[in-house]
Order: sequence, then structure tokens, then C-alpha cells
Amino acid sequence: MNATITSHPAEGLRAGDAGLVVSCGDREVPVLFVRNLRARRYILRLRADGAARVTVPRGGSLREAQAFLLRQLCWLERQIRRLDGAADREDSWQVGGTILFRGEERRLELETDPAGRPCLVFADQRVDLEEPQAPVRPLLLRHLWLLAWRELPPLTLAFAADHGLEVKRVTVRNQRSRWGSCSRRGTISLNWRLVLMPEAARDYVILHELMHLRQPNHSAKFWREVAVVCPGYREAERWIRQHRARLR
Repeated sequence: MNATITSHPAEGLRAGDAGLVVSCGDREVPVLFVRNLRARRYILRLRADGAARVTVPRGGSLREAQAFLLRQLCWLERQIRRLDGAADREDSWQVGGTILFRGEERRLELETDPAGRPCLVFADQRVDLEEPQAPVRPLLLRHLWLLAWRELPPLTLAFAADHGLEVKRVTVRNQRSRWGSCSRRGTISLNWRLVLMPEAARDYVILHELMHLRQPNHSAKFWREVAVVCPGYREAERWIRQHRARLR
């Protein structure tokens, strides 16, 4: 059972027009405290509308919930930046906007083919549209996903052959927190977003996962293996960190 609870705010929170608010970076974030008798712990979530929701468990108090929220402000600020970045990406993935593709900023332009059918054009890519005003994002995502399936598995198998490694299977996935993974059975899973990266960063991710076939850990020996097959891996990691928000 859920029930909204209110009280006088603790230091660090203040009353706003719509209830309690908390200062997070340069943002005033509305806060909703909700008691849930099935919850076993305090939980903080950032809703899609930008408000924070704190779940208060059975036996919990509003004072403890407010203290919990204030301890989590750094986490909350990171989630706000991520939400803002997602909104920026959503806005940019439209005709006239931009996309990061193969490590370069590319403008999404509308053209028509000889038959008069609309298509989205960027770099050397073309995405057919049903009509000029058709939603761009789902069609663009599908195009990039299929492109990743065409390019990444053959490239991975070629790298594996170059280094005398046996790969059982290569898959392309929509991983939210990983660029790739390697199973103990020899399956390499790669994030479709690798096609958004420059060649050096993409190749590093693939080689990184392949080296886990030799060392299934991140030991010093593993990183020596990586350095041998990808001497510029530190620069590749630096690029990925710097552009992480554009790749999500």
C-alpha cells in the first residue's frame, strides 16, 4: 500500500509551490515521499518528469527518509544529467539535428530519391522514411542496429583469427552499462553503439573482449595482453569516457 507523507522539511530541503524541493546542482528538484509497507529499505528514484521519489519502508520515518535523500544528492545529480542528456539526444535525432557516427558529428538531412520518396541522409548512410514527417528515432535506431549486425560479428571473427582465438558466437545487443562482454563459453556480445565510435575505440572494445578468452578477469596479466594487441587502448578508453553521454 502506498501513501504520500508530508512534514516539515529537514535542513537542506525547503517548501516549494508543489511540496518539498531539494537543491541539486543548479536545479530545484521536487521531492515526493511515499510510504510502501512492502518496501524493506529506503529507495530513491528520479522520475521521467524530473521529480525525485523517495520510498519509505515499513517502520521508516520521514526524518530518516529526508536524511537518506540528502546523502544521495551526488547520485541524484548524476541521474539528472543523464536525463537531460537523453532529452538532448532525443531532440538531436531528428531532421536537421546531429548524430555521433563513427566518432564524428554528422547532420541528419532530408532528401528524396529519384522516385520522390523521402529518406534521411548522414555520412554515407541512407534511411528510408515513409513520409517526410515520420518519426526519425525508431527508424534510425533500427538502421544502426542492422548496420552493427552486418559489421561487428565479421570484424570480431577476423580479429579472433588474427590472434589465434576461437569464438563460439558473436551477438549484438542493446547493453545499457557495457560496451561488450565475453562469456566463459566463448560468446562475445557487443553493444550496437560501437558503430557510433571511431574505428580505434570500436576495435579496442572488441579486442578487450577477445582478450578475456585468454584471461577471464581484469588482472595485470589481462591488461598486458590488451596492451600487446591494442597499444593505443588508453587513448581509446579516454575517448569513450569523454563521449559517454553521446553514446547512451
